Amino acid sequence: MDVILREDIANLGTRGSMVKVAPGYARNFLLPKKMAVAATEANKKIVEQERQSHLKREAKETADATELAKLMAAVEVTIAHKAGENDQLFGSVTATDIATALEKQGYTIDRRKVQLEEPIKKLGDYKATVKLHRDVTVEVPVHVVKED
Repeated sequence: MDVILREDIANLGTRGSMVKVAPGYARNFLLPKKMAVAATEANKKIVEQERQSHLKREAKETADATELAKLMAAVEVTIAHKAGENDQLFGSVTATDIATALEKQGYTIDRRKVQLEEPIKKLGDYKATVKLHRDVTVEVPVHVVKED
């Protein structure tokens, strides 16, 4: 059965592409979840219009994220945390802490967009990656200092 995909599906195809799938897969999974539509002439036109609007929206989101990345290029985050001997932290600095510190500086960033290789457990200077968009990321220096 031929269907037109309305969103990207791993191992099957991208949004707007016409693919051949088993009738049961289309009838029981793709069509009820509105991930695809039957490949008729009318649906082809509708999906093409959706694809065009999606491309415009995607271009706008990418441009906005690029602009925000330029603004955040000079941002540095300093986090004061309680520490014991050997500069070992009581607890750790996580993505939530970094997102909160960025919010205090005026940047509203979701904590899930802040990526750390592992939680920070010692005093020092680190780099956190903020994923603003699928194609746009920015490195933010994080300075962890001892709280008085």
